[in-house]
Amino acid sequence: MKDETLTLRLSRELAQALSRWARDRGVPRSEVVREAVASYVAARDAGPAPAPPLTATTLAARWPGVARLTPDEARMLERDLAASRRALPRPRDSWES
Repeated sequence: MKDETLTLRLSRELAQALSRWARDRGVPRSEVVREAVASYVAARDAGPAPAPPLTATTLAARWPGVARLTPDEARMLERDLAASRRALPRPRDSWES
């Protein structure tokens, strides 16, 4: 299979950063770009990364910024949840065939 050539334009800053990265590792710039593109495509094909687990420490740090419900909003949410629970099908008894 024949390789294809791709020409792309980079900002001066990005091109300089690429050159430094390649020079520091002793590899051609094109190899760095190939690896970066391959990594990007593989990550996109794999789908979205799973969210990290929510730990108590993370939750505690986020808690002050969480929006609070008004008493009326809380009552409406409670009613909606109760209605949704009633609408769920009854769980099948494991003893039933």
